[in-house]
Amino acid sequence: MVEACRAGTEPACIARTGCGWAVMGQRQVLRGYCLLLPDPVVPHLNVLSPAQRSAFMTDLGTLGEAVREATGALRINYAIFGNLDPALHAHVHPRFADEPEAMRTGHPWLYDWTQAPEFNPAEHGALRDRIRRHLL
Repeated sequence: MVEACRAGTEPACIARTGCGWAVMGQRQVLRGYCLLLPDPVVPHLNVLSPAQRSAFMTDLGTLGEAVREATGALRINYAIFGNLDPALHAHVHPRFADEPEAMRTGHPWLYDWTQAPEFNPAEHGALRDRIRRHLL
């Protein structure tokens, strides 16, 4: 995905950040779900120098704030795992008052991701663009 962002061919790409790329999640389980991908790609957070790590985390918070502003979310949940995809990436999950009550306090992986709409520029492009405006 980083290579597609570099080439300008990734429709889910929101913007270049100081340390990488902000992209819309391929499944929009929560409207505005995004990821931060470092560029260059690294295996995990701890291979970054302290300055690079600080820049990545700063960009992550900045992306979260842009998502919150663009979506009207109540809060943002952040996650970094790397267990399935051994390349550093951070998840930005907006959380909303209109989520089903049973889901509001659970982590986003409790949702059925197979039923979530895939990112589609026609459907999600306007939100991607709003996030970009708040990010830049």
